[in-house]
Amino acid sequence: MQDKMDDKILARASATGPRRVIGVGTMGGLGLLLLWLAVTQQPANPLWLVFLIVLGVAALWVAQMMWRVTSRELLLTDDALSDSSGAVIARIADVVKVDRGAFALKPSNGFALTLKEPGKRAWYPGLWWRTGRRVAVGGVTAARDTKPMADIISVLVMRREGELPPEM
Repeated sequence: MQDKMDDKILARASATGPRRVIGVGTMGGLGLLLLWLAVTQQPANPLWLVFLIVLGVAALWVAQMMWRVTSRELLLTDDALSDSSGAVIARIADVVKVDRGAFALKPSNGFALTLKEPGKRAWYPGLWWRTGRRVAVGGVTAARDTKPMADIISVLVMRREGELPPEM
């Protein structure tokens, strides 16, 4: 079996600085706004106060998680789509369909993959998520990176299915 580092990287996608800052800033701002609202405008019902605090803390947690996760890079090889930490997002052999349509359930500037077998749930806010047979890639990534990546995956799937000659 060939080592992951020896595989030729066909495409790369990463979070752009401005989109990363806007995404994390929006989520962090929401968290701070909810906490500020809980402190300054305390609702009469204590359950609403708990709700605001929990939601505010959750938004801040997602913001810090998004900041850490979006420092990674997505790497596409002939065998798999993975991130720079080594986590395999989807094996090309398992991909059934690539969806980039306007009405696809996908993140901004991204694409969705349908897999043969369901995978373990994963969520990396702003970069990718997986639930069941569905993988979605994108969010704070640049369209200039993810569109070619989706096209290359489509070509790899068509080649595997015999719809394209191997030399293409």
